[in-house]
Amino acid sequence: MKKVLALALAVVMIASAMVLTGCGEKKNDEKTYIIYSDNAFAPFEYLDESTGKYVGVDMDIMAAVAEDQGFKYEMKNEGFDPAIGAVQAGQADAMIAGMTITDERKEKFDFSEPYFDDGQVIVAKEGVTLDDLKGKTVAAKTSTVGGEYAESIKDEYGFTINYYEGSDNMYQAVLAGTDVACVEDFSVIGYAIKSGKVDLSIISEEPANVKGYGFAVKKGENAELLEKFDAGLKNIKENGKLKEILAKYGY
Repeated sequence: MKKVLALALAVVMIASAMVLTGCGEKKNDEKTYIIYSDNAFAPFEYLDESTGKYVGVDMDIMAAVAEDQGFKYEMKNEGFDPAIGAVQAGQADAMIAGMTITDERKEKFDFSEPYFDDGQVIVAKEGVTLDDLKGKTVAAKTSTVGGEYAESIKDEYGFTINYYEGSDNMYQAVLAGTDVACVEDFSVIGYAIKSGKVDLSIISEEPANVKGYGFAVKKGENAELLEKFDAGLKNIKENGKLKEILAKYGY
């Protein structure tokens, strides 16, 4: 009888251990999405030097959507070009980086519904006009719609283009006189000027090529994550959270 009881107790203990192990595995297997973003595109993503953390419109939207939909993610602020490369290489599940939705990009990415509309403007030091661009160099950011817009108007204004990895690099090039002007998203340079970060002026009349920003995944992949983002975005639009986030950054 003692042997039977001991055997039964051992079976119960093994079964309990399997159940506990199974529960632990389920918890550990919970998906944590890897999301890439830019690292110097204020107010959408930028380093808060007081905390050492990245903040901005995109950071807040991502947090709000994840909370609404109940999923976990890890954000990596590596830069716009690295973000594109990481998604295409399968090193990231998605990216959110003030990324304009275009037909060309739709060939490689699947996008969420747009969460913000923006266009491009030409920016220079005080006193510079569009006529002054002829024969000079204009700064643009690599792999961006701003760069594409600069390419589309360079013959009209007679300038050539110097490409930079980040917005801050463009601004410094213009301020230093390396380039006579730069092409940037209206909301981004507007924020930089208003906050006193750069002493530059918008010299084009109004934003051109206005399109929406979107959350992006590699084409044909991570459809579930994209659906979650769209569902969360819809909810934060309806409950006022998106409006609250944009107002926080002056929009």
